[in-house]
Amino acid sequence: MRTKLGNTPTRTDAKNIPSVFCFFAGLISAILCGCSDFLQPVESTPAPTEYSYNYWLLTRTYLFEDELKNLDEDGDSTQLLYAELEDPFTRYVPPSKSESASISINTSIVQGDVGMEYFLNPGLEHPLCIYRVYPEGPASNAGVPRYGCILKVNDVELKEESAEAVRMVYSTYDSVLTYNKLITLVVEYDGDTVSYEMEKGDVYAPTVFVDTLEGTTIITISEFKQTTIDKAAGSFGELKNYLDSTRNSREPRLIDLRGNPGGHVTQCVAMADLFIKEGPISTRSWRTFDANGKPFKKSVSVEATPGDAGEGHQFVALVNRNSASCAEIFTAALAEGAGIPVVGSSTYGKGIGQTTWKTMAGGLALITNLEFLTPKGNSYHKKGIAPDKDCGSEAPLTCGINYLRNKYGTKTSVLKKSAVFKADDFQIISRKQPSLGGAFRENDDPKLDLRDTNN
Repeated sequence: MRTKLGNTPTRTDAKNIPSVFCFFAGLISAILCGCSDFLQPVESTPAPTEYSYNYWLLTRTYLFEDELKNLDEDGDSTQLLYAELEDPFTRYVPPSKSESASISINTSIVQGDVGMEYFLNPGLEHPLCIYRVYPEGPASNAGVPRYGCILKVNDVELKEESAEAVRMVYSTYDSVLTYNKLITLVVEYDGDTVSYEMEKGDVYAPTVFVDTLEGTTIITISEFKQTTIDKAAGSFGELKNYLDSTRNSREPRLIDLRGNPGGHVTQCVAMADLFIKEGPISTRSWRTFDANGKPFKKSVSVEATPGDAGEGHQFVALVNRNSASCAEIFTAALAEGAGIPVVGSSTYGKGIGQTTWKTMAGGLALITNLEFLTPKGNSYHKKGIAPDKDCGSEAPLTCGINYLRNKYGTKTSVLKKSAVFKADDFQIISRKQPSLGGAFRENDDPKLDLRDTNN
């Protein structure tokens, strides 16, 4: 099956998930209909337990069928049920943690925060500095400047006492932020020291960032989320809005996917379509079941729709070992579908994906049931996507920008290592909860596959 894409991704609805109750009810109906002259009293069928429901889902959707024989149909520990499987990405989230996990999977929200990212510069007396300020967050509304360094938080000085203790500076800061609602920051920036007061709130972080370094535009995609600062269209909306606003630009640009752990399939496929004029974007097959609970396999190839603002422009994609899952779907699509060069190092190699199910008790079942191929039908699972240019020991951002400039013959000089901002030298710190990464779908209803069919 080949399907054309529309322009806007939509979200799935967990209410459409086929219910295990329907399957069990069908068994009961079959028993009753088999009676002859009169109905014999029958024992009532017990309601499925959390264990039996998850067992039922796994036996009908888990991709690696040869492992299913290891599962105990009559067990009582759902966690032990999943522990029998070799795939590390198939897991059960108990009800007590399901809301937090769902937020991590579906949104970029940072709960109870001021809305910033940081880096530590051990060469400074006050080493905790601000890498990004999220729009519409408390810090942004207070006017906190990007690249400033934090001297104090709520009168607690953030001073480096020794090189070994530099990490403790951020730990101290994080602790103050965690246990206080009202925050006062003293920030030094460009020779000035200013105090900023703010109240923490829930912040929707961007997932697409645009920076300029030495005349080169860098588009960083950190994740593929359904709901971000663009609450209507998520990461797709962020990228589309930027590309639409620069439709007439002819400058070469770098797309930075380093450390991107993945996200929603609908997002990364739709975002790749923004660069591809025609042809396949990605092919996926998966194991699912019909309305009667019978397992079967399905495959679909997603085709691009022409007319988007990223088509025909000059880009280079920058990846590393931590570019995984949905980031690999996106990278492969750009490389094979749009001829965009890839630089950096080989990607993670996760050519499988998970469907997310809400369980009877309110937990989450994340079950690997999807396989992905590149537009040309190549598998990268456990191998990764090899770059056109391996950066080796060269600083990745320097390597990417220099390749971009050499490839497209820009007039600016080749970038020197000393010119690269902290992104190559220091780890960026975010207070977002750790992403579960992956290539996720909300459920496995066959009609919810693509953007134009409610996926």
